[in-house]
Parts: sequence; C-alpha cells; structure tokens
Amino acid sequence: MVEWTDAERSAITGLWGKINVDEIGPQAISRLLIVAPWTQRHFAAFGNLSSPAAIIGNSKVAAHGKTVMGGLERAVKNLDNIKAEYASLSIMHSEKLHVDPDNFRILADCVTVCVAMKFGPSVFTADVQEAWQKFLAVVASALGRQYH
Repeated sequence: MVEWTDAERSAITGLWGKINVDEIGPQAISRLLIVAPWTQRHFAAFGNLSSPAAIIGNSKVAAHGKTVMGGLERAVKNLDNIKAEYASLSIMHSEKLHVDPDNFRILADCVTVCVAMKFGPSVFTADVQEAWQKFLAVVASALGRQYH
C-alpha cells in the first residue's frame, strides 16, 4: 500500500478539483496517439487516426479521453486502495485488450504534460508535480498489476 502524506493528498485532490475532464482527457489521449503512434492499434474502431488533426478532431478519441479521466477520478476518490479499485480494469486491459503496460506510463506522462500546460507553474508547482506524478505512477502500476 502506498503511503500518502497530508501534503500529497492535498496536492492531488486540489489539482484534481481544478481539472476539467472534458478538456484534459481528450487532449491527453490525443497526445498519446500522436506521440506514441503504436498505441493506435488499440483504437482501430475509432476511425480516422491518420494525422494529428484527424486524431484531435475525432469524437471517439475525445469520448475515450473523458472515460480515462473518469477512471482517474475513481483513483482520486480511493487514494488508499487504488490497486483494488483498478483490479477489474487491469484484468480487462491485460486479458481482453492486450495493452502493453508501458503505455499506461506514457499516458500518465501525457496527462501530466496537458495539466502542466493548462495550469502553468503558479498552480502546477514542483511540489504539486511530485505528488501528481507519484499518484499517476501508482495508477499505472495498478493498471499493470495483472501483468505481473
């Protein structure tokens, strides 16, 4: 189990409270599909992913981004039990979707970049980034747990 300091909890929940999932989710998934094009193989049913403009304008990509952020909200609300909260998602991504677990880390990086660009250094301070990246590392680990 991960130990969270009061400062980390405050940083994570405080930042989460500022995030517009309808904005950051689509941006993060779009960025993932652009910077890590091999991840597109999991989204063939989404239609045209042939260019950055096509990805950014794809409504199915945007919808999945919102879904991903909904999953992150579950983790924020269950900081003390993220692994259990994500057990079924880990099984689905491992056994049904066959997602490379390293892709979770790349997506976490994309979420972090989008959040940092949105809020800048006055909100996304080094202390907030430290807590946020720890949080996303725990999420990525929980999603990849079924692979171990």
